[in-house]
Amino acid sequence: MAKYLVIVESPAKVKTIKKFLGSNYEVLASNGHVRDLPKSQLGIDIEHGYEPKYITIRGKGDVLAKLRKEVKKADKVYLATDPDREGEAISWHLAQALKLEDKEIHRISFNEITKNAVKASLKDARKINLNLVNAQQTRRILDRMVGYKISPLLWAKVKRGLSAGRVQSVALRIICDREEEINAFIPQEYWTLEVELHVDGEKKPLYAKFSGEADNKIEITTQDQMDQIVEELKQSEFIVQEIRRGERTKKVPLPFTTSTLQQEAANALNFSTQKTMRLAQQLYEGVDIKGEGTIGIITYLRTDSTRVSDEANQMAQEYITSVYGENYVANHVTEKKAASGNVQDAHEAIRPTNIQLTPTVIKESLSRDQFRLYQLIWKRFTASRMANAVYDTINIKINAGKYRFTSSASKLKFDGFTAVYGETEKKENNPAVKNLTKESKLSVEKFNPAQHFTQPPAHYTEASLVRELEEQGIGRPSTYAPTITTILARRYIVKENKNLYVTELGEVVNNIMKQSFASIVDVTFTANLESLLDMVAEGSVNWKTVVSNFYPDLEEAVETAQEELEHVTVEDEVTDEICELCGRNMVIKYGPHGKFLACPGFPECRNTKPYLEKIGVKCPLCGKEVVIKKTKKGRKYYGCENNPECEFMSWAKPSTKKCPNCGSYMVEKGNRLVCSEQTCGYVETKEKQSEKAD
Repeated sequence: MAKYLVIVESPAKVKTIKKFLGSNYEVLASNGHVRDLPKSQLGIDIEHGYEPKYITIRGKGDVLAKLRKEVKKADKVYLATDPDREGEAISWHLAQALKLEDKEIHRISFNEITKNAVKASLKDARKINLNLVNAQQTRRILDRMVGYKISPLLWAKVKRGLSAGRVQSVALRIICDREEEINAFIPQEYWTLEVELHVDGEKKPLYAKFSGEADNKIEITTQDQMDQIVEELKQSEFIVQEIRRGERTKKVPLPFTTSTLQQEAANALNFSTQKTMRLAQQLYEGVDIKGEGTIGIITYLRTDSTRVSDEANQMAQEYITSVYGENYVANHVTEKKAASGNVQDAHEAIRPTNIQLTPTVIKESLSRDQFRLYQLIWKRFTASRMANAVYDTINIKINAGKYRFTSSASKLKFDGFTAVYGETEKKENNPAVKNLTKESKLSVEKFNPAQHFTQPPAHYTEASLVRELEEQGIGRPSTYAPTITTILARRYIVKENKNLYVTELGEVVNNIMKQSFASIVDVTFTANLESLLDMVAEGSVNWKTVVSNFYPDLEEAVETAQEELEHVTVEDEVTDEICELCGRNMVIKYGPHGKFLACPGFPECRNTKPYLEKIGVKCPLCGKEVVIKKTKKGRKYYGCENNPECEFMSWAKPSTKKCPNCGSYMVEKGNRLVCSEQTCGYVETKEKQSEKAD
C-alpha cells in the first residue's frame, strides 16, 4: 500500500489534515523553520557572492530525525507549509535538511484548511518556487546585515544592548516624526456658528450652519469677528434659497486583508496586532466545531488581496438570498488590487471558509476572543457581498443678508449591507427639514457661536501605524505585528491608552539612525526595497543583485559612523548628588529605561536612585524646580521635584516666561512659546523673547 508523507508547519494543523486524508497519509509538523543563519555570527559569506550559511536551529534536531525516518518510508513527500514566501522558504529548507533530492518532492498549498481545499491541493502539486524562496532569503539576508552591522554600533555608543532593524527602525522613525510634529504644533483659534430657526408649522427647530458669504467661504478666527457677524445677522431676514433632494449611497466595505483586519480588530475589539494574528492563526489552523470536527474556519491570514474565489462568492450570494432576500445581494463585486504587486494577490481576502457557519452557530465551540474575531471576519465578508445602503438626502441653502447658511438631513431608504455590518442612521436627523419649502417662513430662535482650537495630529495607535506602514509600502502583511511587538519590547516606544509614545531611549536610537544611516530609515528607500523583493519573487531581478547593491553602502555607513559618532560615546556624568551610603558624588548611568543615578563605587556600593534632570524653570504651582520625569512606561514629561506634594505636570517643556495676556506659564513648541491655557491662545516666537531680554 502506497504511503505518503505530508509535512506542515504547525502541529495544530496535523490532526485536522490527517482527518481529511485518511490512513494512506502520515502528517507531521516541522514546527516552523528548521534552518536559519547562526546567531553567533553574520552568517553571510561577503567575499563569495553573499552566500548564506545556514545551520540547523537549536532544538530542531529531534524534529528532523523523526522527519527523516518517515521520509525513508514514504513513496511521496508533500511539503504543505504556509502559502506565502516564508512558507515556500520553509519547504525549501526542509528539502535541503531532509536531503530530498532523490525523492519526488511535491509542494502543495491551500488557502483554507478544509477537506475540499486540502484534497484539491494534492491534485495541483508543483515544484518549489525558487523565486519565492529567493525573495524570502533576500529579506532575511538584508535584515541580518542591518541588525548585525548596526546593533553593535548602538551597543558601543549608547552602552546598552540596543538593536536596529531594516523595518523596525523605519517604523520607529515614523512614530518619532509624528511626535516632533505634535510637539511643534501651534493651536489656531477658530469659531463656528449654528443657528436654531423656527419653521412655521413645525414644533422642532431647524439647525443650520454658517458657511460664509454666497460666493465665498469665511473663516471666523476671533470673537470680535464672530460678534460682528452675529450683530449683522440679527438685522437680517432668513430666506430659503435652494432645496435639493437626492440619494446618497454608502458603499459596502471590502473584505479583510491582514492590514485592515488588524486595524478593525484594534478599533472595534481593542486587540493588539499580536493578539489579532495569534487568534486568526488559531481560526485558520483548526477549531473543534460541534458536529463538524476540527476544521479551519477562516482562510489564510497573511494577505493583501481583497479577491474572493468564485465558489465562495456563489455560496455567499445563496446565503444572503435565503436569509435577507434577493435585493440584498450585490449587483457587482468591488475589489482592490494588492498594493505590493501580484505576489500576495495569489491569495484570497480573509473570509470564513463556510458562510453557513455563522458566529451564532459556532459560538459555543470558540473562546470569547476567538468568537469576537470570527464574528468580525464573518460580518465583514458577508457585508462585502451585499448591496449598498441607500439614504434619501435633503440639502438646503439659506440666505441671511449677504451671508449663507446650510442645512441637511438624511433618512435611511434601504439598509443593504448595514443589516449585517456597521452602524446606520435609522432615525431621520434634523426632522424640521423634511417639510421645508422655499415659501417656508423662518425666524431666529437662537445663535450658537462656539470657540474651537485646531488640534495637533493624533499620536499613532497600533491600528493607524499599520495603516501608515501599508500605505507607505513598508514591510508586508506578515511583518506588521512582529515589527510593532519588537519596538515595544525594546522600549523604544510605549503604549498608553492605545496611543504609541516615543521613550527617551527611542529618541536616542532614532537620532543616531537618522544621523548615520539616513537611507536605512528613509521611508521611500525602504518602500523601494520592498518593490525589489517583489521583483525577485516574480523572477525579474536576481537576488544577489539586490544584496550586492545594498551591502557596500551599509558597510561604508557603518565605518563612517564608527568615526563620526565617537564623540557621542556616553561618559559617566558626575552630579552634585551625594551618595548617602558612602559619600561619593553620584554619576549618571543609562539603563533600558533611560537615565538613573548610581554610585561610582560599584560594586562595593550599589546605591542607585532616579535621575531628576532640572530644566532651570521654577514650578508654577509651588516655586520649586521643574524636572524631567517619566511615566511607568517610559514616556517623558515635566513635573515638580516636590511630587507627590505638588501635582504640577506638563507634557510640553515649560518656559520661565509668563503669558502677558493671562499670566499662565508658557510652554515651548518648536521655535515658539505658547500659553499653557488653551482658551487664551497667546503665541510668540522665541526670538521675540530674546529681543526683549536684550
